[in-house]
This record gives sequence, structure tokens and C-alpha cells, in this order.
Amino acid sequence: MPFLSDTLARVKPSPTIAVSNLAAELKAKGQDVIGLGAGEPDFDTPQNIKDAAIAAIVAGKTKYTAVDGIPELKAAICAKFKRDNGLTYTPAQVSVASGGKQILYNALMATMNPGEEVIIPAPYWVSYPDMVLLAGGTPVFVEGPSQNAYKITPADLEAAITPKTKWFIFNSPSNPTGAGYTADELKGLTDVLMRHPHVWVMTDDMYEHLAYDDFKFATPAQVEPGLYDRTLTCNGVSKAHAMTGWRIGYAAGPVALIKAMSKVQSQSTSNPCTISQWAAVEALNGPQDYIASNNAIFKRRRDLVVSMLNAIPGMTCPVPEGAFYVYPAITGLIGKTSAGGTLIDNDETFAKALLEEKGVAVVFGGAFGLSPCFRISYATADETLREACTRIQDFCAALT
Repeated sequence: MPFLSDTLARVKPSPTIAVSNLAAELKAKGQDVIGLGAGEPDFDTPQNIKDAAIAAIVAGKTKYTAVDGIPELKAAICAKFKRDNGLTYTPAQVSVASGGKQILYNALMATMNPGEEVIIPAPYWVSYPDMVLLAGGTPVFVEGPSQNAYKITPADLEAAITPKTKWFIFNSPSNPTGAGYTADELKGLTDVLMRHPHVWVMTDDMYEHLAYDDFKFATPAQVEPGLYDRTLTCNGVSKAHAMTGWRIGYAAGPVALIKAMSKVQSQSTSNPCTISQWAAVEALNGPQDYIASNNAIFKRRRDLVVSMLNAIPGMTCPVPEGAFYVYPAITGLIGKTSAGGTLIDNDETFAKALLEEKGVAVVFGGAFGLSPCFRISYATADETLREACTRIQDFCAALT
């Protein structure tokens, strides 16, 4: 009898975490490594949020809470959805968990049955398909090619829907590409979903507030109110509020689904960290001016990275609408050989050779379901990004 579960064999460890860990190991050995793998803002959590957490500790707010969130945080989430998205939810329609990842996991565990399918646009966040597999479902991938700015079309979505489709997972702005769907583009997708009432929508809006230029964020239930009763609108405080380690994610949706998600959470982690919940109350209710200030810095970094990568012959880097990632395609570099003698036959060997020969850690595109590409997180200092992109230019210039 095997000791480990058969289910575990269906999934793989997170490639993004693996890249970050490898970069850290090489740094610890004294190697000069620039890590561009982690999807984490380099900004500190705003002081008012930290002060709220400290005040909660001093006030003794350190006990168990309701499994899926304190009333004050649920009220703040309802206010956020109304203020930012024009969506009306009650506290009974809100769930709070230990990060956005747990929110998605809870929803899938609460709803998936063997043989049911989940449509996932590719490139995708690495955890989506593995969470579907853990829940017993089958991921169905729909590719958004680089020439379409990594977005799928209504026809693409229509073709992927079958009687077995349970969920459509939607992420805009996207990890890993930063691609954002306009309201009109999103309406094309929601029109398709309206024709298939058995398909539910799980929208991951984690990068909602990280939007640049003239891009205006929109979420499915906002664009198409007819989807309200079968949409789980997911978000969190990690990215826009620079609170990755605080581990607070949240979602709003139909009461029956929220209750089912709470049941899953009650038998896994129970309530999210109490102190983090009180910090999140301040994040959502307090001043929001730092978001615009941080975005101006992110936009500057985006423009720096895109310009330097597009200067490389054989590499094409679309300009993303949001998040803090770029996803350059390296079609013109496949088949070449690095200065160190590595044949670049795919994006994984490209990333490995880049790390070994130039000390730049990126995540290869195969991890996100669309090759040949790689992902860079530009959530780090300008001078670090400039040095990293210079090394990438040098690496590519030496290819023969």
C-alpha cells in the first residue's frame, strides 16, 4: 500500500516558489543573483495598517474569531465592493480566508466532483490547475496568444464549454502577463457565459488596483449583472496594500456557496489570523492614497523593463495594462546556443542558462501554460531591474 495519496501525484510544487527558493540558495552561497520570480511588492505595509494591527494586539483581540471572518472585516469588504465595483453584498455573502489562494481552494473543494471541468485561460497563475486537480476536477486550458496580448476571445471561450464545465476562472489584470480586459472585451466573454447557465464564474481580482495608463478595471458581475447569482468575486489585500505576509483574502458570492466554503475552512485552518483581520479592516476602510503613489512607481518600472526587453532581437514584450509582471515571448531565440554552451530548445532551458550564466532568476513560460516565454516580476528597485535587464540583453547578445 503506497503511503502518499494518489491525489498528490496529480499536482506539482509551485514553480514560482521554486525559482525564488533557488535564487535564495545561490545568494546564500555567495553568488551574485538577481531574483525576479516573486510576485510580491517591495513596498512596506503602510504605517496606519501596521498601527491598527498593534492596536488590536494591545486591546487583546487575539482570540478565535468566526471561521470566515470578523463582522467588522466583512462590513469593510461589503463597503469596498460597493465603493469600487458597484456590487451590493451582505456580510452573509462574504468569506475571509488566509490569503486569496485559500479562497479559491475552498470554493473548488466545496463544489467540484470527479469528471467536472474548469476552464482556465492560458497563460495562467500556476496554482489554478493544480488546485482544480486537488479538488478532483479537470482543468481545460484556452490559450491567449502573445499576438492577442495574451487574451482569449469569446469564440475561444465558447468552444471550450462542454456539459461538464463547472467553473470559468478569470483573472484580470493577469498573473503572469499583466494583461487586462477592458469592459467591452469582458462583455464579450460574459455574453457567452449568459448562454451557458450551468457555468459559474470565479474571478480573481487580486490585481484590481494595479492598473496603468488609461486602463479601467472591470469585474464580470459588474459588467453583466445577470451573472451575479453564479459569480464568486475574489480579492485580497496582498498586492495593492503590500500585505503579502499578512495572509488575508476574501470573496463574495451566493450565500449557499459561501456557507459551503466556510464548512471547508472550518475543518482546515479555521479563522484567519485575528491580528491580520484587524489590519485588513484598516487597509480597506483607511486612506487609499498610497495605491496611486505605488502605481506611479510600478508604471515607471514597467516602462523601463518593457523598453529594455523589446530592444533584444528575437524577443517581443507586450505592454501590460496592470499587475507587476511582464511576459516576453522568445520565439526568435529558440534553437540558439548560449555562451556557456547550452542549446536553448525551450523557455525552461533559457531560464536555467540565464540563471547559471548571468545570475538572473526568472520563471519559464511552461510553468504558466504558454511557451516559449518567461515571466519577470518588476516589483523591485529600478536599479535592480536595470541591471537585470542589462544582463538579459548581454546573455541574448551572446547567443549564436
